[in-house]
Amino acid sequence: MERGPAIFAGLVFALFGGGLLVWTAARLRQREPVAHGVNPVASAALASLAAVVALGLGAWCLIRI
Repeated sequence: MERGPAIFAGLVFALFGGGLLVWTAARLRQREPVAHGVNPVASAALASLAAVVALGLGAWCLIRI
């Protein structure tokens, strides 16, 4: 991978994953729904899984530099 695109992609994935994880935690702490009209446990689990996957992809992109 070229360095420029790898750094950009890694930072985008890491920022998205971190932001989604913080937002999900804040919603759960306030006992607010993560997604409207969906089972609260399922939406929290899916959002957390997506955040962890995005953080993993970001780390993978940054490690490959």
